[in-house]
Amino acid sequence: MVGLIDLVQTLTSPHPLDRYLELVRPTLTLRDLRAEITDVRRSTPGSVTLTLRPNRQWAGHRAGQYVQIGVLINGVKHTRCYSPTDPQGRDRRLRLTVRAHPDGLVSQHLYRHAQPGMVVDLAPAGGSFTLPEPRPDKILLISGGSGITPVLSMLQTLAAEGYPGEVVFLHYAKSPEQVPHRAELDAIAQRHNNFRIALYCPSQYGYFDFDQLERIAPWFADAQTFVCGPSSLMTAVRTVFEAEDLGDRVHSEEFTLTTMPVDPAEVSGATTFSASGVRADNSGTSLLEQAENSGLTPEYGCRMGICFSCTAVKRSGCTRDLRTGDLHNDPDQPIQLCISAAVGDVDIEI
Repeated sequence: MVGLIDLVQTLTSPHPLDRYLELVRPTLTLRDLRAEITDVRRSTPGSVTLTLRPNRQWAGHRAGQYVQIGVLINGVKHTRCYSPTDPQGRDRRLRLTVRAHPDGLVSQHLYRHAQPGMVVDLAPAGGSFTLPEPRPDKILLISGGSGITPVLSMLQTLAAEGYPGEVVFLHYAKSPEQVPHRAELDAIAQRHNNFRIALYCPSQYGYFDFDQLERIAPWFADAQTFVCGPSSLMTAVRTVFEAEDLGDRVHSEEFTLTTMPVDPAEVSGATTFSASGVRADNSGTSLLEQAENSGLTPEYGCRMGICFSCTAVKRSGCTRDLRTGDLHNDPDQPIQLCISAAVGDVDIEI
């Protein structure tokens, strides 16, 4: 079958076969992974839930993973990463809840303009923030804000499996109205006596601390904990668990990039994007931002160092990891543009 496809591909050159098939139907492709939006719901202020129907190339996802979608905006394709909220498995349906960030180009576009029939590009599910096999006896799920999506997928998966152990799902939101999928959470709590759903507003219950943890999940020391949300929540959870010498029981994914302070002495020299013949003064920002400010359009997805879409080869020079502050001097090494900054003169092959 692959040989036949390659033969037809040759006959349709210079355009790939999928270019012709998409003229018949945008999701009718042999190799490209795409999805059609079949349902759009804006039931929570400031967010939109999209139901997608992927084409036959879709292989499903594991609970907690993310997918990368590509959206055309004014003729330019932009990609972003979102976590499905569905239980894991090879289902022909995929749900994404997208929070419309004030400066988010793609999230604002989807929030305002997404409608049934719209087709988006799709990439296979990725990420290691997943439930372990076999399942642990006790599981604590903690999320805040838009970090609810991968953790909700874990909860949905455990419920669908009839998980017999103890589960606590703790979510922080500014108000009850801002909790997406509230009806589903309530239904899970009603059907499963061993599942506890706790929705906290910091203004009413305060922020995460040891006392709150002990009240909601007194068995936390025997559990595996999965947390996703703002950096302040992630830090609070890790601080409590590490103080109890339980840091290895916490598994996390962050949807915001927390950067180390920049040393002004490092902001010097120039960045050469050798494959494009472009040179720009080092501004101290990420190499992805420098490339974009220089008129280049490198591929990217999450902009947080998760999806590896923006990986490029550093031919020479020194770069700094924006998350850890670590310096990398080795030549001819792949780096992630979104989490790397130049230290002096650097040559990047894009």
